[in-house]
Amino acid sequence: MTKAFGATSTTDEVLAGVDLHGTRVLVTGTSAGLGVETARVLAAHGADVVGAARDLAKAERATAAVREAARAGGGSFELVALDLASLSSVRACADRLQADARRFNLVIANAGVMAPPFGRTADGFETQFGTNHLGHFVLVNRIARLIGDGGRLVNLSSAGHRFADVDLDDPNFEQTTYDPWVAYGRSKTANSLFAVAFDRRHRARGVRATAVHPGGIHTELGRHMSSGEMEALIASIDAAHAAAGLPPFALKSIPQGAATTVWAACVADAEAIGGRYCEDCHMAEVQDGEGIRGGVRPYALDVERAEALWRKSEELVGEAF
Repeated sequence: MTKAFGATSTTDEVLAGVDLHGTRVLVTGTSAGLGVETARVLAAHGADVVGAARDLAKAERATAAVREAARAGGGSFELVALDLASLSSVRACADRLQADARRFNLVIANAGVMAPPFGRTADGFETQFGTNHLGHFVLVNRIARLIGDGGRLVNLSSAGHRFADVDLDDPNFEQTTYDPWVAYGRSKTANSLFAVAFDRRHRARGVRATAVHPGGIHTELGRHMSSGEMEALIASIDAAHAAAGLPPFALKSIPQGAATTVWAACVADAEAIGGRYCEDCHMAEVQDGEGIRGGVRPYALDVERAEALWRKSEELVGEAF
């Protein structure tokens, strides 16, 4: 019987006793925060981890503890260059991984950006949709056949998906006024819908995909927010929690925040989580309701919406998968 974990579980607790020798993992965003912690704990349990990062010099400095954990645990760690805001960089990274030809057991799409001022990626997409979704959409699909039978894809979504469904008519805010939180919500909904559609395409060979909400954690992801904005966001979450009869919001530590990722990747039953959305080391319930709180909105798991997003994404990036 699988041990029960929850909101306060840490990565070390989730993977206690788990042997990952012979497991190869790709983790995006290994230059700070959750990505570094995810890579550390996987390598500490013997996994061979490939970390992808835009700034390799920064990533080298940030992952000293990952390399130490790999040496102690019998795993390995290496870095590859990846700028998700540039499809040329994404394709170059995918080409390098394909040329290497070694298979992955796990792919963890961890990297992302949250609530920046309006901007565009190198290819002209709104920054959050282009980085959080389209960059990963191209990378993962280009290396999909490197994910061995029985492997898993874990996409980091967020309770922020509750801010907005995807807008397939105006994904780049060309017709509507930009709101950083609406844009973030769209991108996080897209992360969940991508997992739904990817899971449908690859589950026949045992490859399952899921989306996870790590919880609220103080990391570099919040670098675009002022202290006042953070306080206002927490106040709005607390109000939603109070209305739902829930306790006040509490920030997680980084090891607690990365726990659901490694739970979904290595511990949870693959059949149970395939095409689902997970939080606090369990599968989330489908829930409507205002505000940022637990559960997943129905639109973030809608199969027809997932397929429509897939088609729109192919159109935008100019590739069919």
